[in-house]
Amino acid sequence: MWPLSIIYGLITGLRNFLYDSGVLKSHEFRLPVICVGNITIGGTGKTPHCAYLLDLLKDRFKVALLSRGYRRKTQGFAMAGPGSGPKDIGDEPAELFDRFRDVTIAVDSNRVRGIQNMLQVKPDLEVIILDDGFQHRRVTPGLSILLTDYSRLMIHDYLLPYGELRESLGNISRADIILVTKCPPDLSPIQRRIVVKDMKKAAYQNLYFTTYKYGKPLPVFRNIRYPAENENSLEPDKIAGVLVLTGIANPAPLNEYVETMFHETRKLNYPDHHMFTEDDINRIIAETGKLPEGRRLVLTTAKDAVRLRETEEKIPEELKKLLYYIPVQVDFLNDDKEEFNRLITEYVRKNKRNNRIS
Repeated sequence: MWPLSIIYGLITGLRNFLYDSGVLKSHEFRLPVICVGNITIGGTGKTPHCAYLLDLLKDRFKVALLSRGYRRKTQGFAMAGPGSGPKDIGDEPAELFDRFRDVTIAVDSNRVRGIQNMLQVKPDLEVIILDDGFQHRRVTPGLSILLTDYSRLMIHDYLLPYGELRESLGNISRADIILVTKCPPDLSPIQRRIVVKDMKKAAYQNLYFTTYKYGKPLPVFRNIRYPAENENSLEPDKIAGVLVLTGIANPAPLNEYVETMFHETRKLNYPDHHMFTEDDINRIIAETGKLPEGRRLVLTTAKDAVRLRETEEKIPEELKKLLYYIPVQVDFLNDDKEEFNRLITEYVRKNKRNNRIS
């Protein structure tokens, strides 16, 4: 695999050089554009961190989010609206739109065209968040946030296909903020200092540590009557067994959390962005049947929930009553939340204007 990684590195390195030298043009917009991305494949937590930014900015500024819309069935530019699902806009934008109905969310693999179309539809926008836009260099962001998973730091990785790096580690320099994500909540000061030392961040870069906070399970389907719907019905001591159902890149943090909360658990993991089929539903039913007798749950993620709703007609009513998802929120370690929030809001406040494209 090493020879292929060398070739891959030469190709991506040449591409970045052409952008850095101005041979390939990058488009700059006259409004704040915040890029959230990574240089590794797999889940670093982009969607929960985009949700954090939307939550931070939505009541202060007219904010929008533009994503590629990975694995959707549509082409070109599309705006999220009533009835939009994973097939229309992709599962991650659908998950965000399900939570932020009053925020402008759109998809386009061509980010320049996507922003231009968004500004035509919503000319009063004050800030745009680019989801997974770090490698999309045709747009010059005003602020770049780079994510790396604590359990597999990008500095210890190698270029594709030998490793999981999309581009060389030297490109970390393009980031203004580095977020070490999915950290243990009890990460010690010594462990933090080791990561900071290993990351070798530049003086102009800010580095923060984030973790996940899991909320109370919520019904996947809102239009059916769930059994024993009261505050105590989902308490761990009331549950005989749990099936953890995931179709995400890195289910380990959720699996570990559920195992700490419930005594009897089983796991059923599918690939990231997996669209559930009738055969999958039958397998879920079979795996659920292996749980101990009593109150059973099938716990999944918010991202999987939007895809399960796409196959609602294939899911028996009895299984629907067992399906819940666990909401996830980003939290900061080491009291860095206020500093991060201030940095983001100050950047938007100082750079927002009545927007025309440059």
